[in-house]
Amino acid sequence: MIRFILVAATVILFLIFSIPVMLYQGAVGKKNRGQRDRQSLAVVKGVFRLVLFLAGVKITVKGKENIPTDCAVLYVGNHRSYFDILVGYTTVPAPMGFVAKKEMEKVPLLSTWMKYVNCLFLDRKNLKEGLKTILTGIEQVKSGVSVWIFPEGTRNKNEDLTELLPFKEGSLKIAEKSGCPVVPVAITGTAEVFEKHLPFMRPSHVTIEYGTPFYIKELDPQLRKFPGAYVENQIKTMLREQAETKKDQA
Repeated sequence: MIRFILVAATVILFLIFSIPVMLYQGAVGKKNRGQRDRQSLAVVKGVFRLVLFLAGVKITVKGKENIPTDCAVLYVGNHRSYFDILVGYTTVPAPMGFVAKKEMEKVPLLSTWMKYVNCLFLDRKNLKEGLKTILTGIEQVKSGVSVWIFPEGTRNKNEDLTELLPFKEGSLKIAEKSGCPVVPVAITGTAEVFEKHLPFMRPSHVTIEYGTPFYIKELDPQLRKFPGAYVENQIKTMLREQAETKKDQA
């Protein structure tokens, strides 16, 4: 419970006492949005690292060499915990933003910081608004800022790590239309921090693995029709290997 209190207090105090910083960044953004986003990302990453430390999270990063350094990409990952987002932001070297559910845009203060760190808000119930978000994501990637999506659509609570929720094929439209590479991402150990034993937080060893990037247009014609299924299989393979590694180490 102490860890939960420390983490909750850190987040709440940050949101309250960072209001002057947020207002300053808003003023900076009117003149130079790129500068605002870079500075905001540095602030948020620092807070996320502190939260991970307080929660007792140790991270092993695999495949970081697979992340392209000459262009923005579409990260596609499995989703089991809110801590997936913290681990993603603190391990990706270049500017990047997550696709979040539309409801998050209504949360005071938090939503503003999310916008400042390149997050996009997706309305899954409104196709027209969803299309606007995809188009914004395409422009974001073309401007050099990567996008991270969770094609399962929500947090996966299945006990079997490789039993993923159905991937939504439309979620890869950003890569398909922008021509950017797709990087599969497999994460294990994040649900063990919090979601598996609410409201307690416990130390956990998280493994995040960045897979081999690929371009949708370079896939075989049959695979090109269902890129979501293709990347889902890539992630399942990495998750299976991670599970086997942890079993051997136990």
